[in-house]
Amino acid sequence: MIRLSAGANMNAATDVVVDTSTGAPTIVHWGASLGVDVDLDTVLPALSRPIVHGTFDEIAPISVVPEHGSGWTGRPGLLGRRGGGKAWAPRFSNPTHTLDGNSLSVHSTDDVAGLALNVTIVLDDVLHVWVTISNTADRRYSLDGLTVTLPVAQQAGELLSFEGRWSREFHPVRSDWTNGSLLVENRRGRTSHEYPPVIFFGQRGFNEWAGEVWGAHVAWSGNHTMLAERLPDGRRYIQAGELLHPGEIVLEPGQSYTTPETIAVYSPQGLTPATHGFHRSLRARSNHPVKPRPVLLNTWEAVYFDHETEKLKALADAAVDLGIERFVLDDGWFGSRRDDTTSLGDWWVSESVYPDGLEPLIRHVTGLGMEFGIWVEPEMVNPDSDIFRAHPDWVLTTDGYEPVLGRQQLVLDLGNREAFTFIYDCLDKLLGDHDICFVKWDMNRDHIQGANQHGAAGTNAQTMALYHLIDKLRRAHPNVEFESCASGGGRIDHEILKRTERVWTSDCNDALERQVIQRGASMLIPPELMGSHIGPTRSHTTGRTQTLSFRAATAMFGHLGVEWNVTKLTDEERLALRAVIALHKEHRELFHNGDYVRFDSDAQFNAVGVYAADRSEGIVSFAQLTTAPSQTPPPLRLPGLDVDAIYRIEHLGIPYERWGAARTQPGWLTDGALLTGRQLAAHGVQPPTLHPESAVLFKLTRQ
Repeated sequence: MIRLSAGANMNAATDVVVDTSTGAPTIVHWGASLGVDVDLDTVLPALSRPIVHGTFDEIAPISVVPEHGSGWTGRPGLLGRRGGGKAWAPRFSNPTHTLDGNSLSVHSTDDVAGLALNVTIVLDDVLHVWVTISNTADRRYSLDGLTVTLPVAQQAGELLSFEGRWSREFHPVRSDWTNGSLLVENRRGRTSHEYPPVIFFGQRGFNEWAGEVWGAHVAWSGNHTMLAERLPDGRRYIQAGELLHPGEIVLEPGQSYTTPETIAVYSPQGLTPATHGFHRSLRARSNHPVKPRPVLLNTWEAVYFDHETEKLKALADAAVDLGIERFVLDDGWFGSRRDDTTSLGDWWVSESVYPDGLEPLIRHVTGLGMEFGIWVEPEMVNPDSDIFRAHPDWVLTTDGYEPVLGRQQLVLDLGNREAFTFIYDCLDKLLGDHDICFVKWDMNRDHIQGANQHGAAGTNAQTMALYHLIDKLRRAHPNVEFESCASGGGRIDHEILKRTERVWTSDCNDALERQVIQRGASMLIPPELMGSHIGPTRSHTTGRTQTLSFRAATAMFGHLGVEWNVTKLTDEERLALRAVIALHKEHRELFHNGDYVRFDSDAQFNAVGVYAADRSEGIVSFAQLTTAPSQTPPPLRLPGLDVDAIYRIEHLGIPYERWGAARTQPGWLTDGALLTGRQLAAHGVQPPTLHPESAVLFKLTRQ
């Protein structure tokens, strides 16, 4: 029995106890600390279950890879077979293990099936688990599925998962977990808008600051599967891993397959502290940005495909006057790309649009003191492109079938060495020949019937090739930052974030939609990685019109950007936007290094914020989303502060904010108020009365 413990940076200590005597190791405890003097030999007897009528004489454990061959009646952790359907129900034995600090590796074999299994379990701020299966026989083995299985405490009777679509990502869905299962599967070839690979489970009624909460995430940018099941005997478990198409992984003798990493979190004090584990895990990456996140302007909603150099220079002039620090040239700069039907794959500067190349524009931007960034979509081709006409065999399609187009696009097969080399060379030249500091890497089409050059399903190989491509470019251009964009939030996961500094959270800049999207995304990623833009007054995606103060208050809690034709601003808008950007910069260190916090309130409101790690200060946003049954919002309670400290609470005004006739407290917190952290948690602070689609910010400062 092995015990792994973490707690130095946690809200409360976490223990994981592993039984290494089973064929695949079994996690028998994952949750609260068991104390200092616990006798591990007492854990199993204390949890032993009775044998009941109609069952096997031994109870199959919920091992990391549970085995049908050992009597497990849930979904097996390993699915596969050899020719003729043999070796389909393996049973591993002879486990050996190595322990290095809080990293445990367990190796076991099945000599009958000709397979070897290696399970790695690491506990730091979070729990990391991955599994490798190896073919030790002299014949090939077809792998249909290999997932990581984690036990879930029986008191976790409620699930929190997410649904979404384009421009409506990360919407939470809570469900009762009395019996049966919840299956979340994704076959889109990217992490997906619809089913992000993260699930939380906890005590019934858990909220942001109360109740035991567990969570799990599949760190993978392709297809995934997540299953949460309550067995008839009352036990609960979750399985997570890559979803494999038929025949996608075939192991020749001596070959191996390793699952994506499953990252799991635990908190005894609610959802917000649990999600801090995900944030800390990302902030511990070697590529996590250390310099301040530059405020950027993205040209898409400003000019679309109208790439006229003088207009872009004027846009840059207006941007730098506002305090913007990075200028990102979006779609339309390459090949014959004058609309979205052509030229993907032709990654050379358009001679008709930029007869003198990009250098005049880049020199103008950098001469103003801003960084220059650029948009690409390297995984795609248009049938109407020079590259497709020359190499129609370089795409993920199935011979004999008319390919299904998406956005007039096909997927370029990066698993094809020639296609990979071509794309790498194009991007390497683009970055090598120009002073480019940032790449917005987009991906706008799902994988449908995507077969590689050999006719087999190609999503796994495509995902691995994508990682290799970005890694190779990063090594060649170490000063370039990358953003993961996939029609907005279609590729947000911890594995892509090992090689990118930011994600584009959603193509929707409508602040009302963003209030919900960003709250949901914050359960997986911290704000400094979350692209959040102030769009134009009228939303490009929804048609709604919103005040600048509401758009600014919403975008403030992320990696701030502007996606608006700022050459068309009124004098009042220009003054206000300049002041908003200055306000964000003033508090940027807190926004991007503090702990992101969420607060429980009625459904008509949204309250989020950020606390300094030492709880010396904080900024909170209270937004009214829709009309509410009551004329006045309820007091907002603010747990999570230093309960014995005194805090000054004062309104943090957004320039030109307008609350309209509903502003019944014109002096709200103008002179500040002094309350203890205990008072703020117990009875909170009364927000002002707001119109729908309005928000107010206030600051907390420990005295």
